[in-house]
Amino acid sequence: MRHRKQGRVLGRSPSHRKAMLRNMVTSLLKCEQIETTDAKAKELRRLVDRMITLGKRGDLHARRQALSVIRDKETVAKLFGALADRYRERPGGYSRVLKSRNRAGDNAPLSIIELVDREQAS
Repeated sequence: MRHRKQGRVLGRSPSHRKAMLRNMVTSLLKCEQIETTDAKAKELRRLVDRMITLGKRGDLHARRQALSVIRDKETVAKLFGALADRYRERPGGYSRVLKSRNRAGDNAPLSIIELVDREQAS
């Protein structure tokens, strides 16, 4: 039974999983779209939505909480500036996971995770 067990293990040690998710959150907030496996994308979605909620709060404590996860001052500045303004009226659901393809090497299902209402690169 998996009572009170949350999150996916992703085949990694806890420290490796934490570092990987931190890097992925930073990359997603910086680029606004990344491609990864389905399980990683679904796990990343929880963390990204939490970070954007901190950005919407906008106070010093929220900024310090975000810096403890993101560790990149330019990305945190973007989170508390442009992204917080963009999602000010949105009550939640800041990211979406789109099924993409299967990876050639190991046939792993890949997904694209992106921020909703992102600026399209033309």
